[in-house]
Amino acid sequence: MSVTVGADLEELTSTLAATAADYDSTGEFPAVPIAAVHAAGLLTATVAREYGGAGIGLAEQCRVLAALGEGDPSVALITAMTLLAHAKQARAPHWPPDLYARVLSESAQRPTLLNAVRVEPDLGSPTRGGLPGTVARRTANGWSVSGHKRFATGAEGLSYFLVWARTDEPAPRVGTFAVPGGSAGIEIRHEWRQLGLRASGSHDVVFTDVAIPRENLIEVLDQGARTEPDISGIALPLASIYLGVGRAAQRYFHRFAWERVPANLGHPVAETERFQRIAGEIEALLAGAEDLLLGLAGRIDAGEPVAATRALGARALADRQVLDAVQLALRTLGNPGLSQHNPLERHFRDVQSAAVHAPQEDVALRTIGREVLRT
Repeated sequence: MSVTVGADLEELTSTLAATAADYDSTGEFPAVPIAAVHAAGLLTATVAREYGGAGIGLAEQCRVLAALGEGDPSVALITAMTLLAHAKQARAPHWPPDLYARVLSESAQRPTLLNAVRVEPDLGSPTRGGLPGTVARRTANGWSVSGHKRFATGAEGLSYFLVWARTDEPAPRVGTFAVPGGSAGIEIRHEWRQLGLRASGSHDVVFTDVAIPRENLIEVLDQGARTEPDISGIALPLASIYLGVGRAAQRYFHRFAWERVPANLGHPVAETERFQRIAGEIEALLAGAEDLLLGLAGRIDAGEPVAATRALGARALADRQVLDAVQLALRTLGNPGLSQHNPLERHFRDVQSAAVHAPQEDVALRTIGREVLRT
């Protein structure tokens, strides 16, 4: 049964879409749309039932993020970071109980955004190996965190930065430290000048001797030890955001096709064989991507053992198909599609961001290749 925790997703999609162009233009943090997502109960939709949450499954996460992505993918990505943090806790509890209880209490009162910030200027993406340069030093009352992180989605609105750092112990350990947003010593550098997802606010953040209490250490591991990430639980929801972008592009393509009536034709171009064929191809691409993502997510929800490589492959193929669909719509419309007066130009820019999320396609395909070559 589909669960949307009290939200009318279609209405919420329309609400986000109404302001998406403005936020894209200004790059401002989308506080009002995030408040709408919070009011719909979606920021905590993945909180486990044992904590009083809805505990939605992977397929429903994909549906929710596709709906938000269709409205405003920047808002969807900010939301996704919080959903993924709660989903990880639901799968394998690792937060100190009192700290997580505090986060849930705050979440009931106001939008409480979380994001695991891991990428660094020198290190790059942690999925490619290496240890963080960010350091957590012991103090009398807890920890002092210093370091430079990149691509901290939603930085200006985060309630907690979940900072990946190494300790300054003789035998360094690597862990995640919950740093409250607004703490003294946090500098947000507005370096986010990307082609798409301009309102996601994925800025650089510099932490300088940021003091946190000892109970804000979420988890820590010996150097070299690592927990295996839930690839399916990350790859499929993130890919669904861009499926939503594809559906938004398709919606505009249909609108254009019915509104465009050339004088020499005398009827909408939607009635021509060319536009009908292209509309069919776009739908086939998007429906195929949707079936890949939701179908695999549904199998995982049903308890079927699914290899991580299947999720990596599904994401890679879905991303390609969505990108092909949006590019096809843009090429078909020609100059109108490239105009900033129309949303298709923005959808085209936004969908380019699908490829940047870790693990990137080259890493994913190499992982799949290694696996199949062993069989």
